[in-house]
Amino acid sequence: MKDTFDLIVLGAGSGGLAAAKRAASHGARVAIVEGDRVGGTCVIRGCVPKKLLVYGSQYDEYLKDSHYFGIEISRSSIDSSVLLNNVRREVDRLNRLHVELLEKSGVEIISGWGSITSPTSISVISSDKSKKNKEIHARNILIAVGGRPVRPDIPGAALGWVSDDMFLQKNWPEKVVIVGAGFIACEFSCIMNGLGVEVVQLVRGNTLLKGFDQELSLFLEENMRKEGIDLQFQKTLSALEGCQGDLKVLLQCNEAIDCGGVLFATGRKPFLDGLNLDKIGIVQEAERIKVDSGNATNIANIFAIGDVAGHVQLTPVAVEEGRVLADNLFSGTHRKVKYNLIPKAVFSKPEIASIGLSENEALDKFGGGNVQVYRSKFRPMSQSLQKSERRCLLKLVVDVKTDKILGCQMAGEHSAEIIQMASIAISMGATKLDFDQTMALHPTIAEEFVTMR
Repeated sequence: MKDTFDLIVLGAGSGGLAAAKRAASHGARVAIVEGDRVGGTCVIRGCVPKKLLVYGSQYDEYLKDSHYFGIEISRSSIDSSVLLNNVRREVDRLNRLHVELLEKSGVEIISGWGSITSPTSISVISSDKSKKNKEIHARNILIAVGGRPVRPDIPGAALGWVSDDMFLQKNWPEKVVIVGAGFIACEFSCIMNGLGVEVVQLVRGNTLLKGFDQELSLFLEENMRKEGIDLQFQKTLSALEGCQGDLKVLLQCNEAIDCGGVLFATGRKPFLDGLNLDKIGIVQEAERIKVDSGNATNIANIFAIGDVAGHVQLTPVAVEEGRVLADNLFSGTHRKVKYNLIPKAVFSKPEIASIGLSENEALDKFGGGNVQVYRSKFRPMSQSLQKSERRCLLKLVVDVKTDKILGCQMAGEHSAEIIQMASIAISMGATKLDFDQTMALHPTIAEEFVTMR
């Protein structure tokens, strides 16, 4: 049949794109169904545009420090509208690039919203009203539709933004309230602070970045406060009042905060609407699709990866799940995703990155006498001429019995780049002795990882 494929992928985000292109490279006939723009959350409204905003938010600091390096700049100003417009232009370019890469790979792009009508068929409601809906068939179906940000269930919640909305703004108001303690909340607090916006960050609990190393979280908290971000812990919203640009945030403690905008960075959930999962009997649990270790659902030829499967909600995880699945289906391999060694980064100020067990996790798992923690805290060379108080923090968590490195964490400039390379060694089972016997590259921040004693 003309419309029968070896693999149909629902969702053209990072995981779906990776799976579709890898499957096509193995000779499979592949279609990808997407009702929105090709690229998904990461490319269109997530990691990529956010990182561009991070870069933009750093330039004011560079200019302020420039005279220490002999560069005199008499005047500077921040126009966020220019940055936001340029970011959107780059996102448009990347969207076109991903479409071209799919076409070059031989993947057929079907524009529309897919609904699974049987274990081997999908009904597609066309995104183009001039085109008819169609039914397509597949030997294998992959659900990779990703997630969506959620709003709290409070009066006036529709007046606030979610992360998707941040990239659509023409400019920023003078003051914003950011709600949440996770990486999205911390990143946007630092971005907007760097762009000259007054930021209040409200946290329901008493710590930032649950799941990250506690010492790094406290290190970030201290530095965010030094940058002028108003962090308020154990604060919960009760309502939003007013209108866009003139909002009042009402708190359960009977306090109120006036601001120009509110960002809810309070979580995401899988976007399962309209997939027809219940009718065909796909098992779900905790608002996610239940899958086995090979990302198969309870229906043998239907699979799910990324946010909808809920192993770990990170772009590189979805990408690896997609590639592993395609390899196993179409090249005869039996690969597994290594969920125990996932590098993570928070593009805050300072940047934070880690791989493996945090100090807290290692102590809980192995006990205090079986874990040795090495750390180094110092002012990086980039801050030496201006005698800045900014510091970076590096940590190695080591198993005393085996000398194996259990975890590697860093807070400071270039953390993500450094931890990415450290991830290779740690994924190969590196020991502290391996690090000690590695020659240092001087002068660098990263050399501290191979000189810790």
